[in-house]
Amino acid sequence: MAPPLPLIVLLMIHGVSSADWGVSYSPSHICALNDSTVIMNCTYTYPTGHQIMKVFWSKSLVKYNEEFPDLSNDTEYSQRLQYLGDKQQNCTVRLSHVTLKDEHMYYFRFITDKDKWIGKSGVTLNVTDLQVESPERVTEGDSVTLTCKSSCALTDRATFIWSRNSLKILTESNFSNKLSLNPVRREDSGRYSCAVDGHTHISPAVQLNVTYPPKNVSVLISGSGVIVEGDSVTLNCISDSNPPALNFSWFKENEASAVGSGQRFSALQSGHFYCQAHNQHGSQRSDAVTVTGEVAGRLVILYISIGGVCGAAVIITMLLIWGTRCMKKRNDTQESQLNHSRPDHDRRDAYDVELSDAVYENVAAAQLDDCKPELDSSLYENLPKRL
Repeated sequence: MAPPLPLIVLLMIHGVSSADWGVSYSPSHICALNDSTVIMNCTYTYPTGHQIMKVFWSKSLVKYNEEFPDLSNDTEYSQRLQYLGDKQQNCTVRLSHVTLKDEHMYYFRFITDKDKWIGKSGVTLNVTDLQVESPERVTEGDSVTLTCKSSCALTDRATFIWSRNSLKILTESNFSNKLSLNPVRREDSGRYSCAVDGHTHISPAVQLNVTYPPKNVSVLISGSGVIVEGDSVTLNCISDSNPPALNFSWFKENEASAVGSGQRFSALQSGHFYCQAHNQHGSQRSDAVTVTGEVAGRLVILYISIGGVCGAAVIITMLLIWGTRCMKKRNDTQESQLNHSRPDHDRRDAYDVELSDAVYENVAAAQLDDCKPELDSSLYENLPKRL
Protein backbone atom coordinates (compact mmCIF):
# COMPACT_ATOMS: atom_id res chain seq x y z
CA MET A 1 0.00 0.00 0.00
CA ALA A 2 1.40 3.43 -0.98
CA PRO A 3 2.00 5.96 1.82
CA PRO A 4 -0.11 9.10 2.05
CA LEU A 5 0.94 11.92 -0.33
CA PRO A 6 1.99 14.50 2.31
CA LEU A 7 4.56 12.10 3.75
CA ILE A 8 6.12 11.52 0.32
CA VAL A 9 6.55 15.26 -0.23
CA LEU A 10 8.34 15.71 3.07
CA LEU A 11 10.80 12.91 2.31
CA MET A 12 11.63 14.41 -1.07
CA ILE A 13 12.34 17.82 0.41
CA HIS A 14 14.63 16.36 3.04
CA GLY A 15 16.58 14.38 0.46
CA VAL A 16 17.22 17.40 -1.72
CA SER A 17 18.43 19.45 1.26
CA SER A 18 20.97 16.88 2.46
CA ALA A 19 22.43 16.22 -0.97
CA ASP A 20 22.94 19.83 -2.05
CA TRP A 21 24.86 21.16 1.00
CA GLY A 22 28.47 20.10 1.58
CA VAL A 23 32.25 20.83 1.67
CA SER A 24 34.94 18.46 0.43
CA TYR A 25 38.72 18.67 1.16
CA SER A 26 41.41 16.94 -0.91
CA PRO A 27 43.52 15.81 0.76
CA SER A 28 41.96 15.89 4.18
CA HIS A 29 45.38 15.59 5.85
CA ILE A 30 48.45 17.65 4.94
CA CYS A 31 52.03 17.29 6.21
CA ALA A 32 54.01 20.40 5.30
CA LEU A 33 57.61 21.41 5.79
CA ASN A 34 58.36 24.23 8.15
CA ASP A 35 58.43 27.63 6.41
CA SER A 36 56.80 26.16 3.29
CA THR A 37 53.60 27.15 1.50
CA VAL A 38 50.50 24.98 1.82
CA ILE A 39 47.56 24.79 -0.57
CA MET A 40 44.32 23.36 0.85
CA ASN A 41 42.18 22.19 -2.03
CA CYS A 42 38.48 22.54 -1.38
CA THR A 43 35.10 22.41 -3.16
CA TYR A 44 31.60 23.15 -1.86
CA THR A 45 28.02 22.68 -2.93
CA TYR A 46 24.67 24.30 -2.03
CA PRO A 47 21.05 24.08 -3.24
CA THR A 48 20.00 25.63 -6.46
CA GLY A 49 18.46 29.04 -6.05
CA HIS A 50 20.87 30.21 -3.35
CA GLN A 51 23.23 33.11 -3.84
CA ILE A 52 26.66 33.08 -2.10
CA MET A 53 27.03 36.13 0.09
CA LYS A 54 30.25 35.37 2.04
CA VAL A 55 33.02 32.71 2.06
CA PHE A 56 35.88 32.36 4.61
CA TRP A 57 38.10 29.89 6.47
CA SER A 58 38.22 29.27 10.19
CA LYS A 59 40.23 27.13 12.55
CA SER A 60 37.63 26.90 15.28
CA LEU A 61 34.17 25.44 15.64
CA VAL A 62 33.49 27.70 18.57
CA LYS A 63 31.37 30.71 17.61
CA TYR A 64 32.28 34.21 18.63
CA ASN A 65 29.45 36.78 18.52
CA GLU A 66 27.21 34.14 16.94
CA GLU A 67 29.73 33.44 14.16
CA PHE A 68 32.85 31.37 13.56
CA PRO A 69 36.08 33.48 13.54
CA ASP A 70 37.32 34.47 10.08
CA LEU A 71 41.08 33.80 9.61
CA SER A 72 41.39 36.75 7.23
CA ASN A 73 40.68 39.00 10.23
CA ASP A 74 43.34 37.29 12.35
CA THR A 75 46.62 39.24 12.40
CA GLU A 76 48.61 35.99 12.50
CA TYR A 77 47.08 34.90 9.20
CA SER A 78 45.96 38.00 7.36
CA GLN A 79 49.30 38.53 5.59
CA ARG A 80 49.84 34.83 4.85
CA LEU A 81 46.40 33.59 3.86
CA GLN A 82 45.12 33.98 0.31
CA TYR A 83 41.73 32.75 -0.90
CA LEU A 84 42.14 31.15 -4.35
CA GLY A 85 38.52 30.01 -4.79
CA ASP A 86 35.37 31.73 -5.93
CA LYS A 87 31.71 32.16 -4.93
CA GLN A 88 30.48 29.24 -6.93
CA GLN A 89 32.17 25.90 -6.08
CA ASN A 90 35.94 26.38 -5.51
CA CYS A 91 37.03 27.16 -1.97
CA THR A 92 40.81 26.50 -2.26
CA VAL A 93 43.08 28.56 0.03
CA ARG A 94 46.84 29.11 0.27
CA LEU A 95 48.77 29.55 3.53
CA SER A 96 52.45 30.58 3.29
CA HIS A 97 55.37 30.40 5.73
CA VAL A 98 53.73 27.81 7.91
CA THR A 99 55.18 27.12 11.32
CA LEU A 100 54.56 24.64 14.11
CA LYS A 101 52.00 27.07 15.54
CA ASP A 102 49.88 26.58 12.41
CA GLU A 103 49.14 22.95 13.25
CA HIS A 104 45.31 22.88 13.42
CA MET A 105 42.20 21.58 11.71
CA TYR A 106 40.87 24.17 9.25
CA TYR A 107 37.24 24.57 8.12
CA PHE A 108 35.56 26.30 5.21
CA ARG A 109 32.42 28.38 5.92
CA PHE A 110 30.01 29.91 3.42
CA ILE A 111 26.84 31.95 3.78
CA THR A 112 24.07 32.27 1.22
CA ASP A 113 21.20 34.67 1.02
CA LYS A 114 19.03 31.98 2.62
CA ASP A 115 21.26 29.85 4.88
CA LYS A 116 24.76 29.08 6.27
CA TRP A 117 27.04 26.05 6.07
CA ILE A 118 30.41 24.94 7.50
CA GLY A 119 32.38 21.85 6.48
CA LYS A 120 32.78 20.30 9.90
CA SER A 121 35.06 17.46 8.77
CA GLY A 122 37.85 19.99 8.07
CA VAL A 123 41.41 19.53 6.78
CA THR A 124 44.20 18.67 9.22
CA LEU A 125 47.55 20.48 8.86
CA ASN A 126 50.75 19.12 10.41
CA VAL A 127 54.03 21.02 10.16
CA THR A 128 57.39 19.29 10.47
CA ASP A 129 61.08 20.07 10.70
CA LEU A 130 63.85 17.98 9.18
CA GLN A 131 66.36 16.08 11.30
CA VAL A 132 69.43 14.09 10.24
CA GLU A 133 69.71 10.71 11.93
CA SER A 134 73.31 9.48 11.96
CA PRO A 135 75.66 7.49 14.17
CA GLU A 136 77.96 9.79 16.10
CA ARG A 137 81.10 7.72 15.52
CA VAL A 138 81.99 5.18 12.84
CA THR A 139 85.22 3.45 11.80
CA GLU A 140 86.79 3.88 8.39
CA GLY A 141 85.68 1.07 6.09
CA ASP A 142 82.26 0.59 7.69
CA SER A 143 78.93 1.00 5.87
CA VAL A 144 76.98 4.06 7.06
CA THR A 145 73.48 5.33 6.20
CA LEU A 146 72.25 8.81 7.14
CA THR A 147 68.49 9.48 7.14
CA CYS A 148 66.67 12.77 6.70
CA LYS A 149 63.67 12.37 8.98
CA SER A 150 60.43 14.29 9.45
CA SER A 151 57.71 13.94 12.09
CA CYS A 152 55.14 13.13 9.40
CA ALA A 153 55.19 11.91 5.82
CA LEU A 154 55.41 14.93 3.54
CA THR A 155 52.32 15.26 1.42
CA ASP A 156 54.14 16.57 -1.64
CA ARG A 157 56.71 14.34 -3.29
CA ALA A 158 60.03 15.64 -2.04
CA THR A 159 63.46 15.71 -3.65
CA PHE A 160 66.08 15.73 -0.91
CA ILE A 161 69.37 17.57 -1.04
CA TRP A 162 72.33 16.59 1.16
CA SER A 163 75.18 18.84 2.24
CA ARG A 164 78.46 18.28 4.05
CA ASN A 165 80.03 21.31 5.69
CA SER A 166 77.49 23.50 3.81
CA LEU A 167 78.56 22.11 0.41
CA LYS A 168 76.05 20.12 -1.63
CA ILE A 169 76.75 16.42 -2.16
CA LEU A 170 75.98 14.97 -5.57
CA THR A 171 74.97 11.34 -5.09
CA GLU A 172 73.49 8.57 -7.22
CA SER A 173 70.72 7.81 -4.72
CA ASN A 174 68.03 9.68 -6.70
CA PHE A 175 67.97 12.40 -4.09
CA SER A 176 66.18 10.26 -1.52
CA ASN A 177 65.96 10.92 2.18
CA LYS A 178 68.75 8.36 2.79
CA LEU A 179 72.44 8.95 2.15
CA SER A 180 74.63 5.84 1.98
CA LEU A 181 78.39 5.94 2.56
CA ASN A 182 79.77 2.51 1.73
CA PRO A 183 82.54 2.26 2.63
CA VAL A 184 82.91 5.36 4.73
CA ARG A 185 86.25 7.17 4.42
CA ARG A 186 88.08 9.58 6.68
CA GLU A 187 87.28 12.33 4.16
CA ASP A 188 83.59 11.75 4.91
CA SER A 189 83.96 13.27 8.37
CA GLY A 190 82.02 16.50 8.72
CA ARG A 191 78.71 18.18 9.52
CA TYR A 192 75.77 16.83 7.50
CA SER A 193 72.44 18.54 6.83
CA CYS A 194 69.50 17.89 4.54
CA ALA A 195 66.85 19.95 2.79
CA VAL A 196 64.00 19.57 0.31
CA ASP A 197 64.51 20.96 -3.15
CA GLY A 198 62.53 24.16 -3.64
CA HIS A 199 62.25 24.91 0.08
CA THR A 200 64.32 27.16 2.30
CA HIS A 201 64.16 25.01 5.41
CA ILE A 202 67.42 23.20 6.23
CA SER A 203 67.87 20.64 8.97
CA PRO A 204 70.30 21.27 11.83
CA ALA A 205 73.75 19.92 10.98
CA VAL A 206 74.87 16.68 12.60
CA GLN A 207 78.54 15.75 13.07
CA LEU A 208 79.75 12.46 11.58
CA ASN A 209 83.02 11.41 13.17
CA VAL A 210 85.02 8.83 11.20
CA THR A 211 87.77 7.19 13.25
CA TYR A 212 90.85 5.57 11.69
CA PRO A 213 94.31 4.27 12.65
CA PRO A 214 97.48 6.40 12.31
CA LYS A 215 98.41 7.33 8.75
CA ASN A 216 101.20 9.42 7.19
CA VAL A 217 103.49 8.96 10.19
CA SER A 218 106.70 10.98 9.87
CA VAL A 219 109.59 12.27 11.98
CA LEU A 220 110.52 15.94 12.27
CA ILE A 221 114.09 16.82 13.28
CA SER A 222 114.80 19.88 15.39
CA GLY A 223 117.91 21.54 14.01
CA SER A 224 120.42 20.12 11.53
CA GLY A 225 120.28 16.54 12.73
CA VAL A 226 123.96 16.64 13.75
CA ILE A 227 124.81 15.80 17.34
CA VAL A 228 127.35 18.20 18.80
CA GLU A 229 129.57 16.68 21.50
CA GLY A 230 127.78 16.86 24.84
CA ASP A 231 124.40 17.69 23.25
CA SER A 232 121.48 15.79 21.62
CA VAL A 233 119.05 16.01 18.67
CA THR A 234 115.28 16.19 19.34
CA LEU A 235 113.01 14.07 17.13
CA ASN A 236 109.24 14.66 16.95
CA CYS A 237 106.76 11.98 15.77
CA ILE A 238 103.84 13.34 13.67
CA SER A 239 100.80 11.33 12.54
CA ASP A 240 97.32 11.73 11.06
CA SER A 241 94.88 9.68 13.14
CA ASN A 242 91.45 9.84 14.75
CA PRO A 243 91.41 9.82 17.68
CA PRO A 244 94.90 11.33 17.93
CA ALA A 245 97.68 8.89 18.69
CA LEU A 246 98.71 8.94 22.34
CA ASN A 247 101.31 6.16 22.35
CA PHE A 248 104.60 6.47 20.49
CA SER A 249 107.58 4.10 20.34
CA TRP A 250 111.06 4.89 19.02
CA PHE A 251 113.39 2.39 17.37
CA LYS A 252 116.88 2.34 15.98
CA GLU A 253 117.18 0.42 12.75
CA ASN A 254 118.42 -3.17 13.08
CA GLU A 255 117.49 -3.18 16.77
CA ALA A 256 114.44 -5.12 17.95
CA SER A 257 113.86 -3.31 21.24
CA ALA A 258 112.48 0.20 21.51
CA VAL A 259 114.99 2.87 22.46
CA GLY A 260 112.43 5.41 23.67
CA SER A 261 108.77 6.39 24.01
CA GLY A 262 106.66 9.54 23.85
CA GLN A 263 105.99 11.88 20.97
CA ARG A 264 109.41 13.54 21.42
CA PHE A 265 112.67 11.67 21.59
CA SER A 266 116.21 12.94 22.28
CA ALA A 267 118.86 11.12 20.24
CA LEU A 268 122.21 11.02 22.07
CA GLN A 269 124.04 9.02 19.42
CA SER A 270 124.19 8.81 15.66
CA GLY A 271 122.15 6.31 13.68
CA HIS A 272 118.91 5.72 11.77
CA PHE A 273 115.79 6.24 13.90
CA TYR A 274 112.05 5.79 13.25
CA CYS A 275 108.87 6.08 15.33
CA GLN A 276 105.67 4.06 15.57
CA ALA A 277 102.33 5.76 16.41
CA HIS A 278 99.44 3.86 18.06
CA ASN A 279 95.73 4.39 18.75
CA GLN A 280 92.92 1.93 19.47
CA HIS A 281 92.39 1.27 15.76
CA GLY A 282 95.96 0.30 14.85
CA SER A 283 99.49 1.58 14.36
CA GLN A 284 101.93 2.65 11.66
CA ARG A 285 105.68 3.32 11.56
CA SER A 286 107.50 6.17 9.91
CA ASP A 287 110.43 6.16 7.54
CA ALA A 288 113.83 6.28 9.23
CA VAL A 289 115.75 9.54 9.61
CA THR A 290 119.52 9.84 9.93
CA VAL A 291 121.20 11.47 12.90
CA THR A 292 124.91 12.25 12.47
CA GLY A 293 127.28 12.54 15.43
CA GLU A 294 130.47 14.61 15.74
CA VAL A 295 133.68 12.52 16.20
CA ALA A 296 134.77 12.64 19.84
CA GLY A 297 137.90 14.74 20.29
CA ARG A 298 137.53 16.41 16.93
CA LEU A 299 138.63 19.73 18.29
CA VAL A 300 141.69 18.12 19.85
CA ILE A 301 142.63 16.50 16.56
CA LEU A 302 142.12 19.83 14.86
CA TYR A 303 144.52 21.56 17.26
CA ILE A 304 146.98 18.75 16.89
CA SER A 305 146.90 19.25 13.18
CA ILE A 306 147.39 22.97 13.60
CA GLY A 307 150.27 22.31 15.96
CA GLY A 308 151.85 19.97 13.44
CA VAL A 309 151.63 22.61 10.76
CA CYS A 310 153.20 25.18 13.07
CA GLY A 311 155.99 22.73 14.01
CA ALA A 312 156.73 22.04 10.38
CA ALA A 313 156.86 25.78 9.73
CA VAL A 314 159.41 26.22 12.56
CA ILE A 315 161.60 23.40 11.22
CA ILE A 316 161.49 24.83 7.70
CA THR A 317 162.39 28.27 9.07
CA MET A 318 165.33 26.85 11.02
CA LEU A 319 166.56 25.00 7.95
CA LEU A 320 166.35 28.18 5.91
CA ILE A 321 168.28 30.08 8.58
CA TRP A 322 170.88 27.32 8.79
CA GLY A 323 171.20 27.27 5.01
CA THR A 324 171.57 31.03 4.96
CA ARG A 325 174.32 30.91 7.56
CA CYS A 326 176.15 28.20 5.62
CA MET A 327 175.95 30.25 2.46
CA LYS A 328 177.13 33.28 4.42
CA LYS A 329 180.16 31.47 5.74
CA ARG A 330 181.02 30.15 2.30
CA ASN A 331 180.75 33.61 0.86
CA ASP A 332 182.84 35.03 3.70
CA THR A 333 185.53 32.46 3.02
CA GLN A 334 185.61 33.27 -0.65
CA GLU A 335 185.60 36.97 0.06
CA SER A 336 188.41 36.58 2.53
CA GLN A 337 190.54 34.88 -0.04
CA LEU A 338 189.87 37.62 -2.49
CA ASN A 339 190.62 40.26 0.07
CA HIS A 340 194.08 38.88 0.64
CA SER A 341 194.86 39.35 -2.99
CA ARG A 342 193.33 42.82 -3.30
CA PRO A 343 193.88 46.17 -1.60
CA ASP A 344 191.92 46.95 1.47
CA HIS A 345 190.01 49.73 -0.17
CA ASP A 346 188.58 47.33 -2.76
CA ARG A 347 186.78 45.35 -0.15
CA ARG A 348 183.05 45.56 -0.38
CA ASP A 349 181.24 47.12 2.57
CA ALA A 350 178.22 44.84 2.11
CA TYR A 351 180.00 42.01 3.91
CA ASP A 352 181.00 44.12 6.92
CA VAL A 353 177.70 43.39 8.61
CA GLU A 354 177.48 39.98 10.20
CA LEU A 355 174.34 38.49 11.50
CA SER A 356 175.13 37.35 14.97
CA ASP A 357 174.04 34.01 16.35
CA ALA A 358 171.91 35.79 18.90
CA VAL A 359 169.73 37.28 16.16
CA TYR A 360 168.97 33.87 14.71
CA GLU A 361 168.40 32.42 18.11
CA ASN A 362 165.81 35.12 18.84
CA VAL A 363 164.10 34.56 15.49
CA ALA A 364 163.89 30.82 16.07
CA ALA A 365 162.61 31.32 19.56
CA ALA A 366 159.97 33.73 18.34
CA GLN A 367 158.79 31.28 15.69
CA LEU A 368 158.62 28.50 18.21
CA ASP A 369 156.66 30.60 20.68
CA ASP A 370 154.14 31.66 18.04
CA CYS A 371 153.45 28.14 16.87
CA LYS A 372 153.54 26.42 20.23
CA PRO A 373 150.02 25.64 21.51
CA GLU A 374 148.89 26.23 25.06
CA LEU A 375 149.77 22.86 26.50
CA ASP A 376 148.26 23.63 29.88
CA SER A 377 144.76 23.68 28.25
CA SER A 378 142.49 20.75 29.08
CA LEU A 379 142.32 19.95 25.40
CA TYR A 380 146.01 18.94 25.38
CA GLU A 381 146.31 17.01 28.57
CA ASN A 382 147.06 13.80 26.66
CA LEU A 383 149.57 15.36 24.21
CA PRO A 384 153.37 15.25 24.61
CA LYS A 385 154.97 18.47 25.78
CA ARG A 386 157.34 18.60 22.81
CA LEU A 387 156.35 19.35 19.23
